[in-house]
Amino acid sequence: MATKKVVLHRLGGHRFVGINQQGDRVMVDGDQPSTGMRPMELLLAALAGCTAYDVVDIMEKKRQPLASYRVEAVGERAETHPKRFTQIVVTHYGAGPHVTREALERAVELSHTKYCSVSATLNTPVETRVVLEPWQDEKQLQPQP
Repeated sequence: MATKKVVLHRLGGHRFVGINQQGDRVMVDGDQPSTGMRPMELLLAALAGCTAYDVVDIMEKKRQPLASYRVEAVGERAETHPKRFTQIVVTHYGAGPHVTREALERAVELSHTKYCSVSATLNTPVETRVVLEPWQDEKQLQPQP
């Protein structure tokens, strides 16, 4: 079983930097002016990115590469806490000289029902454990590369 890890370091206020095991960084921001996406926007971006990877790969395998392509993810949030998404609509826009609507529809369907791990995670219960540990040392105060 593959394990992924992201560490979030507080930069100040509601501004954080997330760092994965490869050292890639993403800003997570709730302050104004914002320097990064809010957590729920990152969730939408993760879903859109995951399905986009799949659709691009599937269309290339079908020998119908997309010349133009974008994905929009729009989430409706509950009015009360925890203000989770109650509905997410993912819209794909794609075109190419040899792209057929049928092939693109099938690629989107396969992504959302079979291949996209973010979509699969959002559509099934997930066990989440929360652990609290005491702070260890000063090295943990600084974001690591």
